Amino acid sequence: MAARPPGATHFDVFGLPRAYDVDVPTLEKQYRELSLKLHPDRFAQAEAKERRLSLEQTTALNDAYKTLKDGTKRAFYLLKLQGVDLEREDAGAQKDMPLEFLEEVMELREALDEAMGAKDLDRARKMGAEVEGRREEALREAVETLRTLETGVTVESSVKKASHALGRVRYFTRFLEQVETFEEEMLA
Repeated sequence: MAARPPGATHFDVFGLPRAYDVDVPTLEKQYRELSLKLHPDRFAQAEAKERRLSLEQTTALNDAYKTLKDGTKRAFYLLKLQGVDLEREDAGAQKDMPLEFLEEVMELREALDEAMGAKDLDRARKMGAEVEGRREEALREAVETLRTLETGVTVESSVKKASHALGRVRYFTRFLEQVETFEEEMLA
């Protein structure tokens, strides 16, 4: 069993081009085949080094599969490959976001806090529906921008545009999680 080469991407694991558009049924088929080939049970009688390698490769395979299967995670991963990791808390994504957007997010959160304080589930749900639409729009913008980067020509303004769009996706997702938590509390 060969070790995963240093610098290999999730796309490399499956022999896929580095692109947003992925044939998910093909990905799933390749995942099943590789899982069977690398599964630690197949190496139960092997030397410790090979067992460890099997476990590491299985873990890397699972991580790659989960990332590439999900369109949103795939978009964040492609941006990470462009040098911007929005998943890291110290990435500075918040300070790079346009001030108007950050002010708008604060206003949205305050309005949601008011709705939650008033136990107004309908209002929170309406806000959630609006934010979900904006989240989808931001993801669409990010994907379109990432597709332009697939040509191999990295334009700093495109990376920044994708970063801002995915930053909005991240903020909107957190907002929606808060609405969902409130809804669960109200219906419990």
